[in-house]
Amino acid sequence: MKGVGGSIVEKASIAKSAALKLANASTEEKDNALLRIAAAIDEDRGRILAANEKDLEAASKLTREGKMSKALLDRLKLDNVKIDEIVTSVKDVAELEDPVGRTQLALELDKSLELFQVSCPIGVIGAIFESRPDVLVQIAALCLKTGNAVLLKGGSEAHNSNAALFTVVVEASVGGEIPAGWIQLLETREDVNAMLKLNDYIDLLVPRGSEQFVKYIQANTNIMVLGHSEGVCHVYVDRDSDLEMAEAVSYDSKVQYPAVCNAVETLLVDSTIAADFLPRIAEKYQNAGVELRGCPKTLEVLRSTEQLKPASEEDWRSEYNDLIISIKVVDGVDAAIDHINQYGSGHTDAIVTSNKATALKFLRFVDSSSVMHNASTRFSDGFRYGKGAEVGISTYKVHARGPVGLEGLIIYKYLLLGTGQVVARYVGADAKEFTHRELQKQFPL
Repeated sequence: MKGVGGSIVEKASIAKSAALKLANASTEEKDNALLRIAAAIDEDRGRILAANEKDLEAASKLTREGKMSKALLDRLKLDNVKIDEIVTSVKDVAELEDPVGRTQLALELDKSLELFQVSCPIGVIGAIFESRPDVLVQIAALCLKTGNAVLLKGGSEAHNSNAALFTVVVEASVGGEIPAGWIQLLETREDVNAMLKLNDYIDLLVPRGSEQFVKYIQANTNIMVLGHSEGVCHVYVDRDSDLEMAEAVSYDSKVQYPAVCNAVETLLVDSTIAADFLPRIAEKYQNAGVELRGCPKTLEVLRSTEQLKPASEEDWRSEYNDLIISIKVVDGVDAAIDHINQYGSGHTDAIVTSNKATALKFLRFVDSSSVMHNASTRFSDGFRYGKGAEVGISTYKVHARGPVGLEGLIIYKYLLLGTGQVVARYVGADAKEFTHRELQKQFPL
């Protein structure tokens, strides 16, 4: 269980101690640390991009050899535009309201016996993520803002990029009320399995990767897991849609950035407009290099289209993360909803229609963490949702669902303020009654 800079147990122990201090850091100290991180990343972009270039060189070789997908290679790449986005994301987190220390409930149990439910950090977060190095900064920023220590394990393909970003974050953040050791980087493949046994140190695991990977994590740990799984996302083009709008939404959802979990993988088209809509969207997709896989009805409508493949049963369940899309013709919104709830991953699904009743039905009955009306699935993102950043997109029905920002990294505790009261006074034949009166007050921090 040895890792660079000490064993994983040593790193976890240091993080747990740091978490107790970080939990009580002031909002001002946390925000100042975040702004220092943003400034340092901006200033050190040359070093970060140089490290990323080393990773890209090795990854490109693996891609050419067929050992790494192009989607993973695309996720790995950093450039000045991406660095700008990272800097903006960290600044946005600093500007958000601090979720720690909020009074969620104030209740008088009896005179001078007051109960408060107050938000607090979870403790130590263990984050395991794929090749995107910008994820390291996003998770670090959210954990810092919420007062959580964090153990980070990125993919080996981003080793140099992650190390460079980690160093910048550490050097910029530590000082004042921000304790050394609040953030730790795990660097070996063995560290993943070791993390799963650290239930005495880690309070929450956040794995980001394939569905198989997330299930493996859940099956091999006693630590609470917030699952961030695959995105089998859909766009349904309804019979009452504006076809120009439908074309724009369908195209953006697939082509704007196909290597991410909120890109559309299956296009559903109402049978009454299939003959009008499919040829135009097929042409636009193919001009962008998108491979088309269609159901029998799609094949019939697009029979003159070149390089169109029949879709298999597996295609309806597939997350391509690439310029590939499966297309199915359905008989109305009910059939679209049934298909999505059967084959989708509960991530993000969209309908394009001008019929408000149809849109409402779709929004109500599609069981996904984000459901869109007349908008691209690519909007499903923590930054675009105003969360500053995200630790991932949860497709699980736990305390946090969809793009998970600050709210997914806090919990609460009960604080009871008394004046010597004992339970014996409230039981028995002459028991005193509780008042249970809601109070309009904040916990006196």
